[in-house]
Amino acid sequence: MADLVIANGRVVNASGTRFAHVVVDGGRVAEVVDATEAVPAASRIIDAAGRAVIPGGVDAHCHVAQVTGRYRTLDDYEVTSKAALWGGTTTILDFGIPRDRTETPLEAAMNKLALAREARCDVALHGSVITWDETVPAQLEELAELGICSVKLYMTNRGSTMADNDTVLKVMHEMVRLDGLTYVHAEHDAMIVDCTQAHAEAGEIGIEHLHESRPELAEEASVREVIAMAEYTGAPVYFVHQSTPGAVDLVTRARRRGLAIHSETCPHYLVLDDGVYASRFPEWYACCPPMRSPETVAALRERVSDGAIHTVASDHSCYDLSQKRERMDDLREMPHGLPGVETRMPVTFTALAAAWTREDEGLLERFVELFSTAPSRINGLAGKGVIAPGYDADLVVFDPSELRTVSGVRLHMGTDFSPFDGRELRGWPHVVISGGRVVLDDDGFHDPGPVGRFIPRTGYREAAAALPPAVASLVAPGSLVTTGKGA
Repeated sequence: MADLVIANGRVVNASGTRFAHVVVDGGRVAEVVDATEAVPAASRIIDAAGRAVIPGGVDAHCHVAQVTGRYRTLDDYEVTSKAALWGGTTTILDFGIPRDRTETPLEAAMNKLALAREARCDVALHGSVITWDETVPAQLEELAELGICSVKLYMTNRGSTMADNDTVLKVMHEMVRLDGLTYVHAEHDAMIVDCTQAHAEAGEIGIEHLHESRPELAEEASVREVIAMAEYTGAPVYFVHQSTPGAVDLVTRARRRGLAIHSETCPHYLVLDDGVYASRFPEWYACCPPMRSPETVAALRERVSDGAIHTVASDHSCYDLSQKRERMDDLREMPHGLPGVETRMPVTFTALAAAWTREDEGLLERFVELFSTAPSRINGLAGKGVIAPGYDADLVVFDPSELRTVSGVRLHMGTDFSPFDGRELRGWPHVVISGGRVVLDDDGFHDPGPVGRFIPRTGYREAAAALPPAVASLVAPGSLVTTGKGA
């Protein structure tokens, strides 16, 4: 007798949909049985009643217990992993970012590994390099041996997390040697510093001017430069939180030339525009890059719909309003970043559904690709992102037509606000199963305790080579672009 069966579900993978019963045993999917067959025997049976059953979400961009300058996010792995599960995400990827130049990349990652023992969901890690010295190659090699196969580089944030171009090139060379993936925060630092200084001299340095101080051109100029360095070194690159269609189109063109480059965006760039900085609470929206114009937001949603954007991640950063308001008079001093690991699912689905032009055909499959499958495959997370025998039993049952209104104070992320407060969103989880354990159902949340595993990742090209051809095509250069935008 199996441990669990999710019966009578509309089982949605990125590759297609079928009506079936999902059999779970020993923390993995044991079988997917056609719904015309009898429901298999199990210790527990949950009737999906025709609702969608999708792979648990993979959020490839979270910041947990992050120290940046004098600010520390208010969460820990217990809080953030519970919030992730509440929101249908069963695996998060955090960053080992040195708190300052005295902490090494290896020390930063090992610190996060120790903290992650309290996680309720599975966890993987990215490394990060700020400054280069002769010890970095050996550190990156040790991280790769641990299954930490990616490194984040910041092209801005001068004086804190920014890496200079020499460091960027050297890290890219190491990622090629180690079969790793280079994560990049792409904003042109000199442009941003100059533009911000001009606003400061004009007395326009409060948070209401954030979107003016970090122009779209600064993001696109940096993306162009990083792509050139990736082409020079041969390094695979993953751009985090792209906020403009121009930046995405640069990636599209690079992929068509055969470069291994990926685009990520975040939920807030798909539903919020720069009008929020003229609202009553502009500090709710302090993040970098900032929100863009309504026209840019609409064009970015089109890129999500047509396949030019590969993943949607939260960029979760859990500050509270007291931290945000302490220096909202000076956007250079206040902490930037938004809580979002719990709301990634409904915000992404709402934005995608709004941009979808093919009625409902393919909508759920595209959502699964963005929410779970592509981030799993791009990041070398074996056993994630697919509902099939042998894969981890990370499953979400949800009704894509259900509407709920966000209440920031009722969420579970350890902060006192949400940038989506008061917004009506579609597609919330009803049942969440993580590693075969039912953690959310009609009776509420069931804390599984600190059972989350650290998931070692395979190398970038090794992971792609291990995939069946039909699966590998989803992440190969030139794929995931269906309408020719950006050509």
